[in-house]
Amino acid sequence: MKTKEFKHVSYLWDERKAAELAGDEVGLLIYRSNLLGADLRLTNYGGGNTSCKAVVKDPLTGQDTEVMWVKGSGGDIGTLKRSGLAALYVDKLRGLEKVYRGLAHEDEMVRLFNYCLFDLDSKAPSIDTPLHGFLPFHHIDHLHPDAAIAIAAAKDGKRITQELFGGTLGWVEWQRPGFDLGLKLRQCLQDNPGIRGIMLGSHGLFTWGNTAYESYVNTLEVIETCAAYVEANYNKVKPVFGGARITAQAPEKRQQQAIALAPVLRGFCSTHQHMVGHFTDDARVLEFINSHDLGRLAPLGTSCPDHFLRTKIAPLVLDLAPDAELKDVKALKEKLAPAFEAYRADYKAYYESCKHADSPAMRDANPVVILYPGVGMFTFAKDKQTARVAAEFYINAINVMKGAEAISEYTSLPRQEAFDIEYWLLEEAKLQRMPKPKALSGRIALVTGSAGGIGRAIARKFADEGAVVVINDNDAERLSVAKAAFEKQYGRDAFITAPLDVTDIHQIQGAFDASCLAFGGVDIIVNCAGLSVSKPLEDHTSADWDLLYDVLVKGQFLVTQAGVNILRKQDQGGDVINIVSKNALVSGPNNAGYGSAKAAQLHLGRLNAAELGPDRIRVNTVNPDAVIADSKIWEGAWAEGRAKAYGVKVEDLPAFYAKRTLLNEIILPEDIANACFVFVGGLLNKSTGNVLNVDGGVAMAFVR
Repeated sequence: MKTKEFKHVSYLWDERKAAELAGDEVGLLIYRSNLLGADLRLTNYGGGNTSCKAVVKDPLTGQDTEVMWVKGSGGDIGTLKRSGLAALYVDKLRGLEKVYRGLAHEDEMVRLFNYCLFDLDSKAPSIDTPLHGFLPFHHIDHLHPDAAIAIAAAKDGKRITQELFGGTLGWVEWQRPGFDLGLKLRQCLQDNPGIRGIMLGSHGLFTWGNTAYESYVNTLEVIETCAAYVEANYNKVKPVFGGARITAQAPEKRQQQAIALAPVLRGFCSTHQHMVGHFTDDARVLEFINSHDLGRLAPLGTSCPDHFLRTKIAPLVLDLAPDAELKDVKALKEKLAPAFEAYRADYKAYYESCKHADSPAMRDANPVVILYPGVGMFTFAKDKQTARVAAEFYINAINVMKGAEAISEYTSLPRQEAFDIEYWLLEEAKLQRMPKPKALSGRIALVTGSAGGIGRAIARKFADEGAVVVINDNDAERLSVAKAAFEKQYGRDAFITAPLDVTDIHQIQGAFDASCLAFGGVDIIVNCAGLSVSKPLEDHTSADWDLLYDVLVKGQFLVTQAGVNILRKQDQGGDVINIVSKNALVSGPNNAGYGSAKAAQLHLGRLNAAELGPDRIRVNTVNPDAVIADSKIWEGAWAEGRAKAYGVKVEDLPAFYAKRTLLNEIILPEDIANACFVFVGGLLNKSTGNVLNVDGGVAMAFVR
């Protein structure tokens, strides 16, 4: 099969790379899996699973035995490695049929999978393990391609599948994955010998081959056929989604509306826990949310369990004009509040009507997906990656609805079936096994001057503790270096970058706008950007004075002012931390401009703390001293000026500053970062207006 023969999927197989893996069935499984996972038209992130079977020597008996390697619980086939596979004895797995007690006891089988492990270092076997185990093929792909699910979720999907594939593709009605579904797949194959795959109603697709390549090409061919059929039917009988009801705003206007609205939505969605947002105005989203059929289809929810688990039972559709005036935040909240209250009430009713005696407690009743007709889609989740992936999954769901409506009529999972997936005890157990959230999970931090020195150390500390951060600087080259470092260490979902000169109100607003668009708002604002001028009084110019006050004092004021505007929109409180200096309290030589500006910063923080308390916004100060490492302040004239003032050499400054402290310690950027974390990490949520000295102990700087 040549690449050009595929229009709707990507043929990525490289004969040379595959030849290097000849004889290594597990290596070929991983190679095939990564290729399939690289094309989101074939399966969504974290969705689907793949397997292979091969005969190897049993280390216990030395006899040949058949082993199955299958993607373990969790993970993503696009990034799958050997460590993500579960390896099981095939005969032991199939032998569990003898002890299977039926659907009512389905969940107990998962624990028994562990008794079938061939490799004791395996990833935990997933609930889909028997779906692969009871099929005889050497290589199997279970994917969730939009085009196939469009047929699987269509009202007459079974008939369409039969006619489209001429009986070469089997059909199994919707059933929650598990041991019994594995038996039904086997039965379908026995009833339809020679089929090339099986369509799972409302769920997905199983395809296979006796080699990794055969399975790969078979999978592509089946999905290609589904996609071509669906595409051929768009607008054939009726307009897609009933045609457009409204016209989307222009791209710039959509972005402006999203920036203005995101913090308000985030506030409503964060009543249970802090959420991070994601926004997209993808063309597929706009086609759906601007259509006549939005009101009919959106409440139905999704069909594929993978989609549903990440997007909730249904989205919240905003009754808000695309060009609505959003500046009056109070009026906006009053308009939106009833919609959120109604959504939470509906979710509670769904839970109460569907719950079982042993169901887990009701989870967060707030929406994950919020649709704003004419503008775009917002998603909110515990972190940026989860929010972004939720958006991707809902786009998958839109694709499925579009395809199903084109060829027939879309059907979603019945609410009870949806509930049984969402509150499945096995899913709950998986959630309970996940690591506990870090102290700053769900928090968004903007640290000025965070491309180097103290600012970068603070941003790294916050990212280490689970926050997403806005990295910024007025030095483009320095910002570029920081971006590369953060992406390598934390990945693309942990941060964004923005140019920011704290004397430029437009760049300040631009950085906060970027945070709202990327993450939904901000929670922690750290005023860290700074510079220094050390000169005797007679040499100090008015330009020096203005520069110091513009950056240190006015910059702190403007950044805080812009940030507080967002914090108030969210109505979830927040933190402002000002990185000042021991010089705010200690008089020293050659320091009139810098020292007085630092004193102004310190008192400005106290004034802000007094004013912002009713908003539950805490304002605190960290006073460093002599943080020389990786600091632009200590480059050039400032270091020379301080060395001259104290009569020491520039290279001796770190030791000089350490010796004059009570603890005889050199202060590092990480020390300041730790102090900032003390204020925002959860233990000082009832403290504001404080000053924390991190200077090794300078008695003259004691607050009194």
